[in-house]
Amino acid sequence: MPGWLVANEGKLTVALDITVSDELLREGIARELVNRIQNIRKSNGYEIVDKIVVEIESRDEINEAVKEFSNYIASQTLADSVLLSSNLSNATELEFDEYTVKVIVKKVQ
Repeated sequence: MPGWLVANEGKLTVALDITVSDELLREGIARELVNRIQNIRKSNGYEIVDKIVVEIESRDEINEAVKEFSNYIASQTLADSVLLSSNLSNATELEFDEYTVKVIVKKVQ
């Protein structure tokens, strides 16, 4: 069946709907950003309790995900704010799935 992954073993059959909805895609982008921001925190030597500010390059393909899940991203990364910005310089370039996006993570003083 299109959009389903089916496996059989004996009398047991399992079917999974593998269709990725727009909402699920946006959530996946947000989760990937959280993971990458946490890696930047670690590589910058920030402590787990350090508050940060996150600026994410404004890109049509991820803007909706960042807007919808900004509170989630902030809570998971201990960010005071998560902002969409244009023309980021001195940013870390992230590549995941088919996306390339620049991110700045700054420690709040």
